[in-house]
Amino acid sequence: MTAPVFFVLTDRGEALARRLQPALPGSAVHGKKDRTHAPDVPFTDAGAHLRDLFQAGAPIVAVAAAGIVIRLLAPVLTDKREEPPVLALAEDGSAVVPLLGGHRGGNKLARDLAAVLGVPASVTTAGDVGLGFALDDPPAGWAVGNPDAAKAVAAALLAGKPVALIDDAGCDLDWLQAGGAAFADDPTVRPAVRVTAAACPTEADVFVLHPKVLTLGVGCERNCDPAELAALARAALADAGLAEKSVACVASLDLKSDERAVLDLAADLGVPARFFDAARLETETPRLANPSDVVFAEVGCHGVAEGAALAVAGAEASLTVPKRKSERATAAVARADAPVDPMTAGLPRGRLSIVGIGPGDSAWRTPEATAMLRAATDVVGYGLYLDLLGGLIDGKRRHMSELSEEEARVRRSLELAAEGRDVALVSSGDAGIYAMAALAFELLDRENDPAWNRLDIAVTPGISAVQAAAARIGAPLGHDFALISLSDLLTPWAVIEKRIEAASAGDFVVAFYNPVSQRRRTQLQAAKEILLRHRPAGTPVVLARNLGRDGERVDVIALTDLAVDMVDMLALVLIGASQTRRAERGARTWVYTPRGYAAKMDKN
Repeated sequence: MTAPVFFVLTDRGEALARRLQPALPGSAVHGKKDRTHAPDVPFTDAGAHLRDLFQAGAPIVAVAAAGIVIRLLAPVLTDKREEPPVLALAEDGSAVVPLLGGHRGGNKLARDLAAVLGVPASVTTAGDVGLGFALDDPPAGWAVGNPDAAKAVAAALLAGKPVALIDDAGCDLDWLQAGGAAFADDPTVRPAVRVTAAACPTEADVFVLHPKVLTLGVGCERNCDPAELAALARAALADAGLAEKSVACVASLDLKSDERAVLDLAADLGVPARFFDAARLETETPRLANPSDVVFAEVGCHGVAEGAALAVAGAEASLTVPKRKSERATAAVARADAPVDPMTAGLPRGRLSIVGIGPGDSAWRTPEATAMLRAATDVVGYGLYLDLLGGLIDGKRRHMSELSEEEARVRRSLELAAEGRDVALVSSGDAGIYAMAALAFELLDRENDPAWNRLDIAVTPGISAVQAAAARIGAPLGHDFALISLSDLLTPWAVIEKRIEAASAGDFVVAFYNPVSQRRRTQLQAAKEILLRHRPAGTPVVLARNLGRDGERVDVIALTDLAVDMVDMLALVLIGASQTRRAERGARTWVYTPRGYAAKMDKN
């Protein structure tokens, strides 16, 4: 299930959502703009936003009246088997009502939130009320083989009619019997519940539960065809008569944590992928059916597929399917006596998300950036930028450093991700414009660290200061433009000066980043003098400061009036081209750079 979203319409609802947010790790607060204080994601059209969330499959916790939620979602209600959980919460925390998706996690979600609030969950689903559980929404470690058979079995149990319980797996079934459900001893009675790790034919009156007691260990050559590994793994399960839905995870050597074939197989089976270093897999050698000196010489352990399967399954597990080989891949299956929690063994593939959060206003943060931050276990960044994220990163591990410690921040991000964490490296504006993304790839290229090279790395764009400034004042970037940093800390001033001269001669609109600092006071004046040699003294200059934050200010002056004391490190200086225009219309001042449409119209 993806991370839940709190959907709030008022400040009071937002306060309740923030109170409950720690109970739902990774959740975000979406709030009605102008009616909430500081939501992680603001919206204007409540109905459209709620329907978008629902159709995207997001679990929704709406701090709103149940009737409002149902009316807003009514146009998109279709197949109950596909709908995400939707809950309604009273603003005073007195009621938690699962409205939709009760058997897709909604009832559990309601109980979890109700426990925090100290109130009973208003669960109305018949199975949950009468039996204490939902057959088609089993606890972690279990999967449903044929959900369509659940209704008949639940109805029989609720009516007190005999239902057989056929246990072929030997697992603890306390959760299934704790609610007082009466099961018949006669396995021929129908309907029935079958508990099995085996693949079995579908019967309309036999509901199948698969305990996740199998672990699938795999190995492969570099760049193995994903189809080859998938075919080998599925054949290993099928030939042993084992159910794919009883697989708890796919496991392998950490050298394979970026191998597409391994990752695709885990995704296809809907299970996590876990990875072990060679030293850990070598400890499994006494239990291997096919130890290999050749494998040891190559990777440092005597078996990858068998060792990884056993490492996840646990000390009491045994190999059910010894290593099988294809031309470029291996697979093995281990079986445990109880459902396996794969999160307790090995490590996931580490992930580094390099996130641009825009100027600071949550309305200017992209949904992709919000999703990456919501998913992260760790966030790394300059303290001010992390503070701008508010409750979105509550409960996550924060790693802060000073503004000037860029390389230390990036290095720390890569190291944390190499430990198997999901790390978000935060930049203001766009992470790829004078920010962290370039440095991250520079370090990857420079150091060529194998652990870093295997990471899942993604960059998400943000609204850069130049875009924000341009939007606030009109359209000064309507034609060609150049971005230049005036900081000579990393780039010699002589190089910067040449770039300013070239941009000036080319008649580009020019945006200056890092225009001044406490110690750097001459570069902006020098840049102004270069520009004045190529464009009129009255050329519009936009000074934009604290965009999207408290104290935002946008001013327009003439190039000849630009002075160093007008600017600081929180400002962006945007200087028009020779064709850039300042227009006073109504009570507003606009700045724009025409592309030549007037001339085109004249020709027509």
